[in-house]
Amino acid sequence: MYGPNLSVLASVSIRRLAWAMESNMGKAIDALVICLPQHINAEKVCNACKDNSKCTACIFKAAATTPPKFAELRK
Repeated sequence: MYGPNLSVLASVSIRRLAWAMESNMGKAIDALVICLPQHINAEKVCNACKDNSKCTACIFKAAATTPPKFAELRK
């Protein structure tokens, strides 16, 4: 596993989202990732994938529940 090299924009924005969720940055990023399939063509992502050993852990193949604190912010 590796950590992302976040831009200042991403780091500042994720921190603020985490505060709004009353959570930490990791959980804020998880919430954003859970929403990705709503905005990105999963089939295209899967077709471009170079590691099919993690499909069961990938949001483009496996469903996940949106965290309640994140869902509240989407209203």
